[in-house]
Amino acid sequence: MSTTETTMPSARKGVDADRALTLVCVGLPLLGLVLFFVYPMMIVFLRSVTVEDGYGLANYTKVLSSAGFWRATGNSLVMGGATTALSVLLGFVIAQGLYRCAFPGKWLIRTVIILPLLAPSLVQALGLIFLLGRNGLVSRALGVEIEIYGFWGLLIANTLYALPQAVMIIGAALVLLDARTYEAAEVMGASPSRQFLDLTLPAARFGILNAGFVCFTITITDFGNAAVIGGDYSVLATEIYSQVVGQRNFNMGAVVGIMLLLPTVISYAIERQAMKRQQTGYITGQVPFIPKFAPLRDMSIAVFSLLICGAIVSVIGIVVYASFVTLWPYNMALSPKHYDITLAGGYSSLWITIVISVMAAAGGTLAVFFLALGLRRLPQAVAAPIQLLAAMPAAVPGMVLGLAYILTFNSTATPLYLLYGTAALIGIINFYHYHTQSFLTLMTGFRQLPPALEEAAGSLGAGLGRAAIDIVAPFVAPMLVSVFFFLFMRSMVTLSAVVFLTTPDLSVAAVTIMRLDDAGLTSQAAAFSTCVMAVVCVALLGMKGSLAWLQRHNRLKGAV
Repeated sequence: MSTTETTMPSARKGVDADRALTLVCVGLPLLGLVLFFVYPMMIVFLRSVTVEDGYGLANYTKVLSSAGFWRATGNSLVMGGATTALSVLLGFVIAQGLYRCAFPGKWLIRTVIILPLLAPSLVQALGLIFLLGRNGLVSRALGVEIEIYGFWGLLIANTLYALPQAVMIIGAALVLLDARTYEAAEVMGASPSRQFLDLTLPAARFGILNAGFVCFTITITDFGNAAVIGGDYSVLATEIYSQVVGQRNFNMGAVVGIMLLLPTVISYAIERQAMKRQQTGYITGQVPFIPKFAPLRDMSIAVFSLLICGAIVSVIGIVVYASFVTLWPYNMALSPKHYDITLAGGYSSLWITIVISVMAAAGGTLAVFFLALGLRRLPQAVAAPIQLLAAMPAAVPGMVLGLAYILTFNSTATPLYLLYGTAALIGIINFYHYHTQSFLTLMTGFRQLPPALEEAAGSLGAGLGRAAIDIVAPFVAPMLVSVFFFLFMRSMVTLSAVVFLTTPDLSVAAVTIMRLDDAGLTSQAAAFSTCVMAVVCVALLGMKGSLAWLQRHNRLKGAV
Protein backbone atom coordinates (compact mmCIF):
# COMPACT_ATOMS: atom_id res chain seq x y z
CA MET A 1 0.00 0.00 0.00
CA SER A 2 2.76 2.36 0.91
CA THR A 3 4.55 1.56 -2.34
CA THR A 4 1.46 2.52 -4.32
CA GLU A 5 1.11 5.74 -2.38
CA THR A 6 4.76 6.51 -3.08
CA THR A 7 4.76 5.83 -6.81
CA MET A 8 1.45 7.39 -7.78
CA PRO A 9 2.40 11.02 -7.06
CA SER A 10 5.67 10.66 -8.97
CA ALA A 11 3.87 9.14 -11.92
CA ARG A 12 1.32 11.96 -11.87
CA LYS A 13 4.16 14.43 -11.67
CA GLY A 14 5.79 12.85 -14.74
CA VAL A 15 2.58 13.04 -16.71
CA ASP A 16 2.10 16.69 -15.74
CA ALA A 17 5.69 17.49 -16.71
CA ASP A 18 5.22 15.86 -20.10
CA ARG A 19 2.00 17.77 -20.61
CA ALA A 20 3.67 21.05 -19.69
CA LEU A 21 6.59 20.32 -22.01
CA THR A 22 4.18 19.46 -24.82
CA LEU A 23 2.40 22.78 -24.35
CA VAL A 24 5.73 24.61 -24.43
CA CYS A 25 6.89 22.72 -27.55
CA VAL A 26 3.69 23.63 -29.37
CA GLY A 27 2.93 26.96 -27.73
CA LEU A 28 6.19 28.79 -28.44
CA PRO A 29 6.39 27.96 -32.18
CA LEU A 30 2.65 28.63 -32.49
CA LEU A 31 3.12 32.03 -30.84
CA GLY A 32 5.91 32.72 -33.34
CA LEU A 33 3.60 31.84 -36.24
CA VAL A 34 0.93 34.18 -34.89
CA LEU A 35 3.29 37.09 -34.23
CA PHE A 36 5.50 36.78 -37.30
CA PHE A 37 3.11 35.39 -39.90
CA VAL A 38 -0.59 35.75 -39.08
CA TYR A 39 -0.35 39.21 -37.51
CA PRO A 40 1.76 40.78 -40.32
CA MET A 41 -0.55 39.33 -42.97
CA MET A 42 -3.55 40.85 -41.16
CA ILE A 43 -1.77 44.22 -41.16
CA VAL A 44 -1.26 43.99 -44.93
CA PHE A 45 -4.95 43.40 -45.45
CA LEU A 46 -5.91 46.25 -43.10
CA ARG A 47 -3.53 48.66 -44.81
CA SER A 48 -4.96 47.70 -48.19
CA VAL A 49 -8.43 48.88 -47.07
CA THR A 50 -7.18 51.91 -45.11
CA VAL A 51 -8.27 55.27 -46.53
CA GLU A 52 -8.09 58.78 -45.13
CA ASP A 53 -11.41 58.67 -43.28
CA GLY A 54 -11.24 55.06 -42.09
CA TYR A 55 -11.68 51.87 -44.07
CA GLY A 56 -12.97 51.31 -47.56
CA LEU A 57 -12.25 49.91 -51.00
CA ALA A 58 -11.01 53.15 -52.55
CA ASN A 59 -7.44 51.81 -52.77
CA TYR A 60 -8.64 48.74 -54.65
CA THR A 61 -10.74 50.90 -56.96
CA LYS A 62 -7.74 53.10 -57.73
CA VAL A 63 -5.42 50.18 -58.37
CA LEU A 64 -7.93 48.19 -60.42
CA SER A 65 -8.60 51.23 -62.60
CA SER A 66 -4.89 51.68 -63.29
CA ALA A 67 -3.64 50.61 -66.70
CA GLY A 68 -0.19 50.02 -65.21
CA PHE A 69 -1.53 47.47 -62.75
CA TRP A 70 -3.34 45.47 -65.42
CA ARG A 71 -0.28 45.60 -67.65
CA ALA A 72 1.88 44.25 -64.81
CA THR A 73 -0.75 41.60 -63.99
CA GLY A 74 -1.00 40.49 -67.61
CA ASN A 75 2.78 40.40 -67.93
CA SER A 76 3.09 38.36 -64.72
CA LEU A 77 0.51 35.80 -65.83
CA VAL A 78 2.00 35.49 -69.32
CA MET A 79 5.53 35.20 -67.92
CA GLY A 80 4.39 32.71 -65.28
CA GLY A 81 2.59 30.57 -67.84
CA ALA A 82 5.42 30.62 -70.38
CA THR A 83 8.11 29.89 -67.78
CA THR A 84 6.04 27.10 -66.25
CA ALA A 85 5.42 25.41 -69.60
CA LEU A 86 9.08 25.63 -70.61
CA SER A 87 10.46 24.62 -67.19
CA VAL A 88 8.14 21.62 -66.83
CA LEU A 89 8.86 20.43 -70.38
CA LEU A 90 12.64 20.68 -69.94
CA GLY A 91 12.42 19.33 -66.40
CA PHE A 92 10.42 16.30 -67.50
CA VAL A 93 12.91 15.42 -70.22
CA ILE A 94 15.87 15.73 -67.84
CA ALA A 95 14.09 13.79 -65.07
CA GLN A 96 13.15 11.11 -67.62
CA GLY A 97 16.82 10.83 -68.51
CA LEU A 98 17.96 10.64 -64.89
CA TYR A 99 15.45 8.04 -63.70
CA ARG A 100 14.16 6.18 -66.79
CA CYS A 101 17.20 6.00 -69.06
CA ALA A 102 20.60 4.33 -68.90
CA PHE A 103 23.64 6.44 -69.77
CA PRO A 104 26.85 7.45 -67.96
CA GLY A 105 27.47 10.85 -66.39
CA LYS A 106 24.18 11.26 -64.53
CA TRP A 107 26.09 12.51 -61.48
CA LEU A 108 27.28 15.48 -63.55
CA ILE A 109 23.72 16.39 -64.58
CA ARG A 110 22.49 16.08 -60.98
CA THR A 111 25.32 18.33 -59.80
CA VAL A 112 24.89 21.02 -62.43
CA ILE A 113 21.11 21.15 -62.33
CA ILE A 114 21.05 22.41 -58.73
CA LEU A 115 23.53 25.26 -59.33
CA PRO A 116 20.82 27.94 -59.82
CA LEU A 117 19.58 27.18 -56.29
CA LEU A 118 23.00 28.08 -54.87
CA ALA A 119 22.86 31.70 -56.04
CA PRO A 120 20.49 34.66 -55.71
CA SER A 121 17.92 34.62 -58.48
CA LEU A 122 19.37 37.75 -60.08
CA VAL A 123 22.63 35.89 -60.85
CA GLN A 124 20.84 34.23 -63.79
CA ALA A 125 19.98 37.69 -65.11
CA LEU A 126 23.55 38.94 -64.60
CA GLY A 127 24.93 35.94 -66.47
CA LEU A 128 22.61 36.51 -69.42
CA ILE A 129 23.67 40.15 -69.60
CA PHE A 130 27.35 39.16 -69.68
CA LEU A 131 26.59 36.59 -72.39
CA LEU A 132 23.88 38.16 -74.53
CA GLY A 133 23.74 41.81 -73.53
CA ARG A 134 24.88 44.69 -75.74
CA ASN A 135 28.46 44.13 -74.58
CA GLY A 136 27.97 40.41 -74.02
CA LEU A 137 30.47 37.75 -74.97
CA VAL A 138 28.19 36.12 -77.55
CA SER A 139 26.91 39.42 -78.94
CA ARG A 140 30.41 40.74 -79.60
CA ALA A 141 31.62 37.42 -80.99
CA LEU A 142 28.74 37.29 -83.51
CA GLY A 143 28.80 41.01 -84.19
CA VAL A 144 25.07 41.38 -83.52
CA GLU A 145 23.14 43.38 -80.97
CA ILE A 146 20.78 41.13 -79.03
CA GLU A 147 17.95 42.77 -77.09
CA ILE A 148 18.10 40.65 -73.97
CA TYR A 149 16.19 43.04 -71.71
CA GLY A 150 12.47 42.42 -71.47
CA PHE A 151 10.30 39.36 -72.06
CA TRP A 152 12.79 36.96 -73.66
CA GLY A 153 15.64 37.66 -71.27
CA LEU A 154 13.34 37.37 -68.29
CA LEU A 155 11.86 34.14 -69.66
CA ILE A 156 15.30 32.53 -69.99
CA ALA A 157 16.42 33.73 -66.54
CA ASN A 158 13.22 32.55 -64.83
CA THR A 159 13.34 29.20 -66.63
CA LEU A 160 16.90 28.54 -65.47
CA TYR A 161 15.89 29.50 -61.93
CA ALA A 162 12.75 27.31 -61.85
CA LEU A 163 14.20 24.33 -63.73
CA PRO A 164 15.88 22.63 -60.71
CA GLN A 165 12.53 22.57 -58.87
CA ALA A 166 10.82 20.96 -61.87
CA VAL A 167 13.52 18.29 -62.22
CA MET A 168 13.46 17.38 -58.52
CA ILE A 169 9.67 17.22 -58.22
CA ILE A 170 9.08 15.27 -61.44
CA GLY A 171 12.05 13.04 -60.64
CA ALA A 172 10.52 12.22 -57.24
CA ALA A 173 7.39 11.03 -59.08
CA LEU A 174 9.27 8.99 -61.69
CA VAL A 175 11.56 7.24 -59.22
CA LEU A 176 8.58 5.71 -57.41
CA LEU A 177 7.06 4.00 -60.45
CA ASP A 178 6.84 0.23 -59.93
CA ALA A 179 9.06 -1.88 -62.20
CA ARG A 180 6.60 -4.80 -62.07
CA THR A 181 4.05 -2.79 -64.03
CA TYR A 182 6.51 -2.30 -66.87
CA GLU A 183 7.52 -5.95 -66.78
CA ALA A 184 3.89 -6.97 -67.18
CA ALA A 185 3.44 -4.50 -70.04
CA GLU A 186 6.55 -5.86 -71.77
CA VAL A 187 5.31 -9.43 -71.41
CA MET A 188 2.04 -8.36 -73.04
CA GLY A 189 3.97 -6.94 -75.98
CA ALA A 190 3.56 -3.20 -75.31
CA SER A 191 6.13 -1.10 -77.16
CA PRO A 192 8.31 1.40 -75.26
CA SER A 193 6.29 4.30 -76.67
CA ARG A 194 3.03 2.67 -75.57
CA GLN A 195 4.49 2.07 -72.09
CA PHE A 196 5.46 5.73 -71.92
CA LEU A 197 2.00 6.96 -72.96
CA ASP A 198 -0.04 4.47 -70.95
CA LEU A 199 2.09 4.00 -67.84
CA THR A 200 4.72 6.72 -67.32
CA LEU A 201 2.71 9.82 -68.16
CA PRO A 202 -0.45 8.87 -66.20
CA ALA A 203 1.59 7.80 -63.15
CA ALA A 204 3.66 10.99 -63.20
CA ARG A 205 0.78 13.38 -63.89
CA PHE A 206 0.49 14.60 -60.30
CA GLY A 207 4.24 15.18 -60.11
CA ILE A 208 4.06 17.15 -63.37
CA LEU A 209 1.09 19.13 -62.06
CA ASN A 210 2.87 19.81 -58.78
CA ALA A 211 6.00 20.96 -60.61
CA GLY A 212 3.89 23.25 -62.77
CA PHE A 213 2.32 25.05 -59.86
CA VAL A 214 5.63 25.35 -58.00
CA CYS A 215 7.33 26.84 -61.08
CA PHE A 216 4.40 29.20 -61.62
CA THR A 217 4.58 30.42 -58.03
CA ILE A 218 8.36 30.89 -58.17
CA THR A 219 8.10 32.85 -61.40
CA ILE A 220 5.18 35.12 -60.59
CA THR A 221 6.69 36.11 -57.24
CA ASP A 222 10.37 36.47 -58.20
CA PHE A 223 11.85 39.95 -57.93
CA GLY A 224 15.57 39.55 -58.60
CA ASN A 225 15.53 38.56 -62.26
CA ALA A 226 12.75 41.03 -63.08
CA ALA A 227 14.64 43.89 -61.41
CA VAL A 228 17.88 43.21 -63.30
CA ILE A 229 16.82 42.07 -66.78
CA GLY A 230 13.11 42.85 -66.96
CA GLY A 231 13.63 46.29 -68.50
CA ASP A 232 10.28 47.86 -69.36
CA TYR A 233 8.48 44.54 -68.92
CA SER A 234 6.85 45.32 -65.57
CA VAL A 235 5.49 42.52 -63.38
CA LEU A 236 3.62 42.52 -60.08
CA ALA A 237 6.75 42.01 -57.98
CA THR A 238 8.44 45.09 -59.43
CA GLU A 239 5.15 47.00 -59.17
CA ILE A 240 5.08 46.38 -55.41
CA TYR A 241 8.69 47.54 -55.13
CA SER A 242 7.89 50.67 -57.14
CA GLN A 243 4.91 51.55 -54.96
CA VAL A 244 6.72 51.02 -51.66
CA VAL A 245 10.30 52.13 -52.35
CA GLY A 246 9.82 54.47 -55.30
CA GLN A 247 6.58 56.23 -54.34
CA ARG A 248 6.44 55.45 -50.58
CA ASN A 249 2.79 54.50 -51.11
CA PHE A 250 2.38 51.71 -48.58
CA ASN A 251 -1.38 51.36 -48.88
CA MET A 252 -1.22 50.92 -52.64
CA GLY A 253 1.68 48.51 -52.19
CA ALA A 254 -0.50 46.52 -49.81
CA VAL A 255 -3.27 46.35 -52.43
CA VAL A 256 -0.86 45.08 -55.09
CA GLY A 257 0.51 42.60 -52.53
CA ILE A 258 -2.97 41.24 -51.86
CA MET A 259 -3.58 40.93 -55.60
CA LEU A 260 -0.26 39.07 -56.00
CA LEU A 261 -1.28 36.83 -53.12
CA LEU A 262 -4.43 35.60 -54.89
CA PRO A 263 -2.85 33.60 -57.75
CA THR A 264 -0.17 32.16 -55.48
CA VAL A 265 -2.74 31.02 -52.89
CA ILE A 266 -4.85 29.39 -55.61
CA SER A 267 -1.75 27.80 -57.10
CA TYR A 268 -0.61 26.56 -53.69
CA ALA A 269 -4.03 25.06 -52.86
CA ILE A 270 -4.14 23.13 -56.13
CA GLU A 271 -0.53 22.02 -55.69
CA ARG A 272 -1.30 20.67 -52.19
CA GLN A 273 -4.20 18.65 -53.56
CA ALA A 274 -1.98 17.30 -56.32
CA MET A 275 0.61 16.24 -53.75
CA LYS A 276 -2.03 14.41 -51.69
CA ARG A 277 -3.31 12.59 -54.77
CA GLN A 278 0.24 11.68 -55.73
CA GLN A 279 1.07 10.32 -52.26
CA THR A 280 -2.11 8.26 -52.00
CA GLY A 281 -1.51 6.82 -55.45
CA TYR A 282 1.49 4.75 -54.34
CA ILE A 283 1.64 1.49 -52.47
CA THR A 284 4.36 -0.03 -50.33
CA GLY A 285 6.69 -2.74 -51.52
CA GLN A 286 7.37 -1.24 -54.92
CA VAL A 287 10.21 -2.66 -57.00
CA PRO A 288 12.69 -0.01 -58.22
CA PHE A 289 12.85 0.43 -61.98
CA ILE A 290 16.24 -0.36 -63.53
CA PRO A 291 16.36 1.11 -67.04
CA LYS A 292 17.78 -0.82 -69.98
CA PHE A 293 19.99 0.93 -72.48
CA ALA A 294 18.15 2.07 -75.61
CA PRO A 295 20.73 3.84 -77.82
CA LEU A 296 18.52 6.26 -79.73
CA ARG A 297 16.37 7.30 -76.77
CA ASP A 298 19.07 7.41 -74.12
CA MET A 299 21.76 9.16 -76.12
CA SER A 300 19.30 11.76 -77.43
CA ILE A 301 18.10 12.61 -73.93
CA ALA A 302 21.66 12.55 -72.61
CA VAL A 303 22.83 15.05 -75.25
CA PHE A 304 19.77 17.24 -74.62
CA SER A 305 20.33 17.19 -70.83
CA LEU A 306 24.00 18.03 -71.24
CA LEU A 307 23.13 20.97 -73.50
CA ILE A 308 20.81 22.36 -70.82
CA CYS A 309 23.51 21.81 -68.21
CA GLY A 310 25.93 23.60 -70.51
CA ALA A 311 23.58 26.58 -70.62
CA ILE A 312 23.38 26.63 -66.81
CA VAL A 313 27.16 26.40 -66.42
CA SER A 314 27.64 29.12 -69.05
CA VAL A 315 25.27 31.55 -67.36
CA ILE A 316 26.68 31.04 -63.87
CA GLY A 317 30.27 30.51 -64.98
CA ILE A 318 30.35 33.76 -66.97
CA VAL A 319 29.45 35.65 -63.78
CA VAL A 320 32.46 34.13 -62.03
CA TYR A 321 34.68 34.81 -65.05
CA ALA A 322 33.48 38.41 -65.43
CA SER A 323 34.31 39.08 -61.79
CA PHE A 324 38.02 38.64 -62.69
CA VAL A 325 37.99 40.61 -65.98
CA THR A 326 39.82 43.93 -65.67
CA LEU A 327 37.38 46.03 -67.71
CA TRP A 328 34.51 44.22 -69.37
CA PRO A 329 34.49 43.93 -72.38
CA TYR A 330 37.41 46.18 -73.41
CA ASN A 331 40.25 44.75 -71.32
CA MET A 332 39.75 41.02 -70.82
CA ALA A 333 42.95 40.55 -68.81
CA LEU A 334 42.28 38.79 -65.51
CA SER A 335 42.56 40.76 -62.29
CA PRO A 336 41.14 40.43 -58.76
CA LYS A 337 40.55 44.19 -58.49
CA HIS A 338 36.75 43.90 -58.54
CA TYR A 339 36.91 41.98 -55.26
CA ASP A 340 38.18 45.16 -53.59
CA ILE A 341 34.62 46.29 -52.89
CA THR A 342 34.31 49.50 -50.90
CA LEU A 343 30.93 50.79 -52.07
CA ALA A 344 27.55 49.64 -50.70
CA GLY A 345 29.19 48.80 -47.38
CA GLY A 346 31.88 46.54 -48.82
CA TYR A 347 31.85 43.00 -47.50
CA SER A 348 30.10 43.87 -44.25
CA SER A 349 26.78 42.76 -45.70
CA LEU A 350 28.27 39.35 -46.57
CA TRP A 351 29.41 38.74 -43.00
CA ILE A 352 26.11 40.02 -41.65
CA THR A 353 24.25 37.70 -44.02
CA ILE A 354 26.28 34.71 -42.80
CA VAL A 355 25.46 35.58 -39.18
CA ILE A 356 21.78 36.11 -40.02
CA SER A 357 21.67 32.83 -41.92
CA VAL A 358 23.17 30.92 -39.01
CA MET A 359 20.63 32.53 -36.67
CA ALA A 360 17.73 31.68 -38.97
CA ALA A 361 18.97 28.12 -39.48
CA ALA A 362 19.66 27.35 -35.82
CA GLY A 363 16.56 29.02 -34.41
CA GLY A 364 14.35 27.74 -37.21
CA THR A 365 15.53 24.16 -36.88
CA LEU A 366 14.84 24.19 -33.14
CA ALA A 367 11.40 25.77 -33.66
CA VAL A 368 10.18 23.22 -36.21
CA PHE A 369 11.67 20.37 -34.16
CA PHE A 370 9.79 21.47 -31.05
CA LEU A 371 6.59 21.97 -33.02
CA ALA A 372 6.78 18.55 -34.69
CA LEU A 373 7.65 16.93 -31.35
CA GLY A 374 4.72 18.54 -29.56
CA LEU A 375 2.21 17.79 -32.33
CA ARG A 376 2.86 14.06 -31.90
CA ARG A 377 1.42 14.28 -28.39
CA LEU A 378 -1.71 16.27 -29.34
CA PRO A 379 -5.07 14.83 -30.42
CA GLN A 380 -5.53 14.87 -34.18
CA ALA A 381 -8.44 17.31 -33.92
CA VAL A 382 -6.10 19.84 -32.27
CA ALA A 383 -2.97 19.04 -34.27
CA ALA A 384 -4.62 19.26 -37.72
CA PRO A 385 -5.38 23.03 -37.72
CA ILE A 386 -1.91 23.78 -36.31
CA GLN A 387 -0.32 21.73 -39.09
CA LEU A 388 -2.41 23.63 -41.62
CA LEU A 389 -1.22 26.95 -40.21
CA ALA A 390 2.39 25.74 -40.22
CA ALA A 391 2.10 24.90 -43.93
CA MET A 392 0.51 28.21 -44.95
CA PRO A 393 3.64 30.44 -45.27
CA ALA A 394 4.53 28.69 -48.54
CA ALA A 395 1.48 30.33 -50.13
CA VAL A 396 2.75 33.84 -49.35
CA PRO A 397 5.27 35.35 -51.82
CA GLY A 398 8.47 36.72 -50.35
CA MET A 399 7.65 40.24 -51.59
CA VAL A 400 4.29 40.18 -49.80
CA LEU A 401 5.79 38.84 -46.59
CA GLY A 402 8.52 41.48 -46.70
CA LEU A 403 5.91 44.17 -47.26
CA ALA A 404 3.92 42.80 -44.33
CA TYR A 405 6.97 43.05 -42.10
CA ILE A 406 7.77 46.65 -42.97
CA LEU A 407 4.12 47.65 -42.42
CA THR A 408 4.00 45.78 -39.10
CA PHE A 409 7.38 46.39 -37.50
CA ASN A 410 7.96 49.93 -38.76
CA SER A 411 5.09 51.18 -36.64
CA THR A 412 5.58 52.56 -33.13
CA ALA A 413 2.05 51.41 -32.27
CA THR A 414 3.44 47.97 -31.37
CA PRO A 415 6.28 46.91 -29.03
CA LEU A 416 7.53 44.76 -31.92
CA TYR A 417 8.83 48.04 -33.36
CA LEU A 418 12.01 47.36 -31.37
CA LEU A 419 12.86 44.61 -33.89
CA TYR A 420 12.76 46.90 -36.90
CA GLY A 421 16.15 47.54 -38.46
CA THR A 422 17.80 44.61 -36.65
CA ALA A 423 19.49 41.50 -37.97
CA ALA A 424 17.13 39.46 -35.79
CA LEU A 425 14.09 40.56 -37.80
CA ILE A 426 15.76 39.62 -41.09
CA GLY A 427 16.62 36.22 -39.61
CA ILE A 428 13.02 35.80 -38.50
CA ILE A 429 11.55 36.63 -41.91
CA ASN A 430 14.01 34.28 -43.60
CA PHE A 431 12.83 31.47 -41.36
CA TYR A 432 9.13 32.09 -41.82
CA HIS A 433 9.58 32.57 -45.56
CA TYR A 434 10.78 28.94 -45.72
CA HIS A 435 8.88 27.67 -42.69
CA THR A 436 6.65 25.32 -44.69
CA GLN A 437 9.46 23.43 -46.40
CA SER A 438 11.34 23.06 -43.11
CA PHE A 439 8.29 21.91 -41.19
CA LEU A 440 7.14 19.39 -43.81
CA THR A 441 10.67 17.98 -44.14
CA LEU A 442 10.90 17.35 -40.41
CA MET A 443 7.36 15.96 -40.24
CA THR A 444 8.40 13.42 -42.90
CA GLY A 445 11.20 12.28 -40.59
CA PHE A 446 8.87 12.07 -37.61
CA ARG A 447 6.42 9.89 -39.56
CA GLN A 448 9.22 7.38 -40.09
CA LEU A 449 9.89 7.15 -36.35
CA PRO A 450 8.55 3.79 -35.07
CA PRO A 451 6.04 4.41 -32.25
CA ALA A 452 7.46 1.35 -30.48
CA LEU A 453 10.67 3.27 -29.70
CA GLU A 454 8.83 6.00 -27.81
CA GLU A 455 6.59 3.44 -26.13
CA ALA A 456 9.64 1.51 -24.95
CA ALA A 457 11.18 4.70 -23.59
CA GLY A 458 7.95 5.52 -21.77
CA SER A 459 7.76 2.05 -20.25
CA LEU A 460 11.29 2.55 -18.91
CA GLY A 461 10.21 5.77 -17.21
CA ALA A 462 11.62 8.28 -19.71
CA GLY A 463 9.57 11.45 -20.04
CA LEU A 464 9.08 13.50 -23.20
CA GLY A 465 12.27 15.48 -22.67
CA ARG A 466 14.48 12.43 -22.18
CA ALA A 467 12.85 10.60 -25.10
CA ALA A 468 13.34 13.66 -27.31
CA ILE A 469 17.06 13.83 -26.50
CA ASP A 470 17.92 10.13 -26.49
CA ILE A 471 15.55 8.71 -29.12
CA VAL A 472 13.73 11.25 -31.28
CA ALA A 473 16.59 13.68 -32.02
CA PRO A 474 19.11 10.96 -33.00
CA PHE A 475 16.51 9.29 -35.24
CA VAL A 476 15.59 12.47 -37.12
CA ALA A 477 19.15 13.88 -37.02
CA PRO A 478 19.57 13.64 -40.83
CA MET A 479 16.39 15.66 -41.27
CA LEU A 480 17.57 18.21 -38.70
CA VAL A 481 20.86 18.58 -40.56
CA SER A 482 19.03 18.97 -43.87
CA VAL A 483 16.67 21.60 -42.45
CA PHE A 484 19.54 23.55 -40.86
CA PHE A 485 21.56 23.76 -44.07
CA PHE A 486 18.45 24.37 -46.19
CA LEU A 487 17.52 27.39 -44.07
CA PHE A 488 21.13 28.62 -44.08
CA MET A 489 21.52 28.38 -47.86
CA ARG A 490 18.14 29.94 -48.65
CA SER A 491 18.81 32.78 -46.19
CA MET A 492 22.11 33.46 -47.92
CA VAL A 493 20.54 33.97 -51.36
CA THR A 494 17.01 35.27 -50.74
CA LEU A 495 16.19 38.75 -52.02
CA SER A 496 12.45 39.34 -52.35
CA ALA A 497 11.63 38.77 -48.66
CA VAL A 498 14.34 41.07 -47.29
CA VAL A 499 14.56 43.86 -49.86
CA PHE A 500 12.18 46.06 -47.81
CA LEU A 501 13.88 45.41 -44.46
CA THR A 502 17.40 46.60 -45.19
CA THR A 503 18.56 49.98 -43.95
CA PRO A 504 21.62 52.14 -44.70
CA ASP A 505 23.29 50.54 -41.67
CA LEU A 506 22.07 46.99 -42.24
CA SER A 507 22.08 45.26 -45.61
CA VAL A 508 22.31 41.68 -46.84
CA ALA A 509 24.30 40.10 -49.64
CA ALA A 510 21.55 39.79 -52.27
CA VAL A 511 20.49 43.42 -51.81
CA THR A 512 24.13 44.54 -52.07
CA ILE A 513 24.44 42.71 -55.39
CA MET A 514 21.33 44.50 -56.67
CA ARG A 515 22.62 47.89 -55.51
CA LEU A 516 26.01 47.34 -57.13
CA ASP A 517 24.30 46.43 -60.40
CA ASP A 518 21.97 49.46 -60.16
CA ALA A 519 25.04 51.67 -59.68
CA GLY A 520 26.54 50.33 -62.90
CA LEU A 521 29.21 48.32 -61.05
CA THR A 522 28.27 45.09 -62.80
CA SER A 523 31.69 43.47 -62.42
CA GLN A 524 31.70 44.15 -58.69
CA ALA A 525 28.17 42.72 -58.52
CA ALA A 526 29.57 39.60 -60.22
CA ALA A 527 32.42 39.46 -57.69
CA PHE A 528 30.03 39.74 -54.77
CA SER A 529 27.77 37.07 -56.32
CA THR A 530 30.77 34.77 -56.63
CA CYS A 531 31.54 35.21 -52.93
CA VAL A 532 27.96 34.39 -52.00
CA MET A 533 27.96 31.30 -54.20
CA ALA A 534 31.24 30.19 -52.65
CA VAL A 535 29.77 30.41 -49.15
CA VAL A 536 26.67 28.45 -50.21
CA CYS A 537 28.78 25.79 -51.93
CA VAL A 538 30.81 25.35 -48.74
CA ALA A 539 27.54 24.98 -46.83
CA LEU A 540 26.33 22.37 -49.33
CA LEU A 541 29.55 20.40 -48.92
CA GLY A 542 29.17 20.74 -45.16
CA MET A 543 25.66 19.29 -45.36
CA LYS A 544 26.80 16.34 -47.46
CA GLY A 545 29.72 15.73 -45.12
CA SER A 546 27.50 15.90 -42.04
CA LEU A 547 24.97 13.49 -43.53
CA ALA A 548 27.73 11.09 -44.54
CA TRP A 549 29.19 11.23 -41.02
CA LEU A 550 25.77 10.53 -39.51
CA GLN A 551 25.29 7.58 -41.82
CA ARG A 552 28.67 6.10 -40.87
CA HIS A 553 28.04 6.77 -37.19
CA ASN A 554 24.65 5.06 -37.28
CA ARG A 555 26.11 2.11 -39.21
CA LEU A 556 28.89 1.65 -36.67
CA LYS A 557 26.48 2.08 -33.79
CA GLY A 558 24.18 -0.55 -35.29
CA ALA A 559 27.10 -2.92 -35.77
CA VAL A 560 28.09 -2.54 -32.13
